[in-house]
Amino acid sequence: MQYQISHQTTYKYNQAVLLKPHLLRLCPRSDRFYQLNSFSLSIQPQPQGSSDLIDLDGSNLIKLWFNSPTEQLSIQVLSQVTTSDDNPFNYLLEPWATTVPFDYPSSLLRQLQPYLQPYSFIPDSKALELAQEILSATQGNTVDYIFALNQLIYQDCEYITRETGKPYPAGITWERKQGSCRDFTVLFMEVCRAVGIAARFVSGYQEGDRNQQSRDLHAWVEIYLPGAGWRGYDPTLGLVVSDRHIPLAASAIPSYTAPIEGLVTPVKSGEIVTSNMNSHISIN
Repeated sequence: MQYQISHQTTYKYNQAVLLKPHLLRLCPRSDRFYQLNSFSLSIQPQPQGSSDLIDLDGSNLIKLWFNSPTEQLSIQVLSQVTTSDDNPFNYLLEPWATTVPFDYPSSLLRQLQPYLQPYSFIPDSKALELAQEILSATQGNTVDYIFALNQLIYQDCEYITRETGKPYPAGITWERKQGSCRDFTVLFMEVCRAVGIAARFVSGYQEGDRNQQSRDLHAWVEIYLPGAGWRGYDPTLGLVVSDRHIPLAASAIPSYTAPIEGLVTPVKSGEIVTSNMNSHISIN
């Protein structure tokens, strides 16, 4: 699939501000399954400088720094991406990874530690209970466990729009049976991590209805399957991720996938800065 993506975000401040260095996670992934054909970035006000970075998960970052006061920050990205993963089931698991929990080799277990830690730093009791229920129902079969979890969240939980705020803890989302895509993603992550499946949070775009005029950023999960590598699952839509998703950033920690990250300070000391943010995404 080939996609043309336009993503514009504008911040309007109630007064003149100084922009601290900002990080952008708006450059789509480029690897075996995602080919970035073109990418352009337009910033107003013009930054004093910029640099390209690759983070610990291999995501593309752009760091910007500024030297002039402004009352508005506008960021526009134009991307052209070709996706090619039309068969997400084309893999062969390691023999020891066909049932969960996995008996990891010690070297791999050390590498995956950040992706096995609970989201809230302590195990979520409701996520543990749900994990045990699915584990029993699927008799520990790895593929069945993941599929059952994906469908359970999709079928039993109501999607709601939450434009701002951190993802809710897994237990809260499951108890309420509702949430945004980032809430469902954290719930999926926690239930995977509860049985020793490494999981990370992904932000990006999803094709959806191509006739739709405006889109929102989307979130889904990638789990590490030994023998298959990182594989995506979208509990919001009940899908296995293939060539209809375009990832921007992935991390064990959801906040490290924020598309735009940065601070501002008022030009006049002691003033309180407020802002309005408007974002428009189109995918063709």
